[in-house]
Amino acid sequence: MNRINQKLQENKKILSIYFSAGYPSLNDTVQIIQDLEKSGVDMIEIGLPFSDPLADGPTIQASSTQALHNGMTTQVLFDQLKDIRKTVSIPLVIMGYFNPMMQYGVEAFCEKCAETGIDGLIIPDLPVQDYNENYKAIFEKYGLINVFLITPQTSEERIKFIDSISNGFIYMVSSAGVTGAKASFGNTQQIYFDRIAAMHLKAPQVIGFGISNSATFKQATSNAKGAIIGSAFVKHLTEKGVNSINDFIKEIR
Repeated sequence: MNRINQKLQENKKILSIYFSAGYPSLNDTVQIIQDLEKSGVDMIEIGLPFSDPLADGPTIQASSTQALHNGMTTQVLFDQLKDIRKTVSIPLVIMGYFNPMMQYGVEAFCEKCAETGIDGLIIPDLPVQDYNENYKAIFEKYGLINVFLITPQTSEERIKFIDSISNGFIYMVSSAGVTGAKASFGNTQQIYFDRIAAMHLKAPQVIGFGISNSATFKQATSNAKGAIIGSAFVKHLTEKGVNSINDFIKEIR
């Protein structure tokens, strides 16, 4: 069974952390992953930096830009992760845009993910229909889960279609807009969380965008299986460095 599905079956709320590979320094990637697991994180999203990150807010954009300046590429990331499964057992997901994957070759990329021990992909700009018609068979061939995003604007019909072809979890974007940490969620977001919960989808939902502290983590996971923290963690890395990861995670949990 895929490690993502094993994790989703556990009787707990999942904490997933996102960071940009190759940031703050090019060779920090592996240490960050190892330290996150030691700190009790359940799943990690490794951001593959891209020059035109449309869905990312200023904090993640800046980290992605710096990672590219540091020399991060798709091949460098795979080289860094080649032995990651010798030390890390939790699910690892690569989150990135489709362009670098196409440049690498979609099947070659998926094959390399499987070889490295990557469990799934999150590709915000790959349309669900395009995936279903052209790439689903390739992902399944290499045992990769493709995670789809829904937003408050996603129609009920589309959500049901995404649910029908999902074999992992659904990434539930908390609000329309780009990534970024928030101190709390408003009534609009809570109505959205309640509406999706009432649909009783077969795929568990993990909420992202705007989770930054213990309060937002608890609010998000009151209706969902888990939550993803990205911008707040990247900001912590920027301000405190890679040696204080455990401090950040302890404040969330």
